[in-house]
Amino acid sequence: MNQRIVHHPVLGSLDAGKSLHFRFNGTTYPAYEGETIAAALLASGVRTLRVHEEKGTPRGIYCNIGHCYECRVTVDGVPTVRACMTLVQDGMEVTAGVVLPTPLKKGGHSQ
Repeated sequence: MNQRIVHHPVLGSLDAGKSLHFRFNGTTYPAYEGETIAAALLASGVRTLRVHEEKGTPRGIYCNIGHCYECRVTVDGVPTVRACMTLVQDGMEVTAGVVLPTPLKKGGHSQ
């Protein structure tokens, strides 16, 4: 499913760059050179990039300009990378954040 805007009445047509592929949580997605991870995932219909570390509630792309940190993902083993500020590289491995153990908090959980 491609949800990219390829033609805009004011901005014109999208000049797609080189086609790339990357993996997010084990699934391969297409992207264009110069596109951010967040934009590529959004174009493929992915809305949840991670879950809240304590509550497990879904988190996605909120500000898309690098201010809110809601789109943090792990890229090639590096945690806490903002998907909205990071350009896709061919073969990149991206994973979502997960619920972390909170064994000392009342009602918390451990893994």
